[in-house]
Amino acid sequence: MTHTTRRHFVTVGAAALAAPAILASGRAGAQDVTRWRMQALWGGGTTPMLYEERFCARVLELTGGTLEITPFAGGQIVPAAQAFDAVRGGAFQMMKTFDGYTAGKIPAHGFSSTVPFGFPEADQYEAWFYERGGLELARESYASAGMTYIAPTVYGEEPLHSTVPIRSIADLNGKKGRFVGLAAAVMGDFGVAVSPLPTGEVYSALDKGLVDMADRGDIQANYEEGLHEVAPFLILPGFHQPSTATSYVANTAAHNALSDQQKVALEVAAREISGSLRQNIIVKNGEYLAKFQEAGVEVIDLDPADIAEARVRAVDSWAKAATDDLSKRMMDSQVALMQELRLL
Repeated sequence: MTHTTRRHFVTVGAAALAAPAILASGRAGAQDVTRWRMQALWGGGTTPMLYEERFCARVLELTGGTLEITPFAGGQIVPAAQAFDAVRGGAFQMMKTFDGYTAGKIPAHGFSSTVPFGFPEADQYEAWFYERGGLELARESYASAGMTYIAPTVYGEEPLHSTVPIRSIADLNGKKGRFVGLAAAVMGDFGVAVSPLPTGEVYSALDKGLVDMADRGDIQANYEEGLHEVAPFLILPGFHQPSTATSYVANTAAHNALSDQQKVALEVAAREISGSLRQNIIVKNGEYLAKFQEAGVEVIDLDPADIAEARVRAVDSWAKAATDDLSKRMMDSQVALMQELRLL
């Protein structure tokens, strides 16, 4: 893939503006329609899954009906852990994934999913993708596997839920916690005994005392999962996952068979969904924090100075996790942007 340039985004923008003209010409005939299947991360009926359905509808609209993507909930076609291999093998054409799940095999994916103590604002992380070459680096990470990274969906923090009070970063030491991806390595360096449990086991692990604290999802999703019933403390900011990127990834052979206009439509729809989901989460965070408090959960706000100090310490953990050339380039480019933003 070529490097993202301002000219590229002018082209993408022009395609979006041209969509009404495309639609005005009428829907494509059945013989002209390319049909894809996409398996997402989320359960059916959940808020993020509804946004995946909107993504598919927007692609259909932008392509004048020539690219029809049917969305499936997580695990509906294959178990979530098999989605990577299924897309690579062409069992279906596209997935919505979280790169952190494959960080053990592809170290760069630790940096293209979420960076513990990293960018505190989602716009900063998204700027790294679109303004500092992160998108091209993410595409490079999938290319050798025969897959094409389309674009990220970037949103803000995920909270930490705990059965014990965590009032400072020092309180992490000696605790048991559920973390995945790069967070597992970094939290280990901060003294946490890490268990990389599946998302579906978080509730029971907290309830049974298998872990003292756990990462799971955004504030609304965690309330809907009932974590207020088993974890009396909610810790903010979500230092372990201050900003998050999930990703649209396609089988390269299927992607190459698309027209240029269809490829652009995928990117336009993806970036639109990134912004709209992020804004939904911002609004819902306030609403659902109040619900947690009404349920008797104590919301603990950590000292920003404590987080800033921990970010400096975390750089060493990031460096240990960057074990190949691509992951080192990702880390270096993120650190450079953080320094310019005066985060480091």
